[in-house]
Amino acid sequence: MERLFTETACYRPSPYEASKVGHDAIKAFWLDNAGQTFTVSAWPVAVEGNHAAVPVDGAYGPPAEQEYRDVWLLRFAADGRVEDFEEWAYWPGKHYSAEGPAPLGRLKAAG
Repeated sequence: MERLFTETACYRPSPYEASKVGHDAIKAFWLDNAGQTFTVSAWPVAVEGNHAAVPVDGAYGPPAEQEYRDVWLLRFAADGRVEDFEEWAYWPGKHYSAEGPAPLGRLKAAG
């Protein structure tokens, strides 16, 4: 953990959720899925100064099987560790956020 993130790193599991701040909070968030295996393929598509955008293809399982696509937005500290991490994850057949209402394009217009 210490080699990946700064001590005060912010980790957002989606753009509008509150950040998990610091090693202990990030580790606790990751351990919520302890025991579940997953694989990822990631490739940076944009790097500008200390910022990067990285698309990700992933899959959970076994035991539960679920694929997803994700974009990681990263900001790095001067020492190369991540100081800000934000995910934009999408799952087939699910809403555009992990928990939430239908996508905006499906909402009825007011009036």
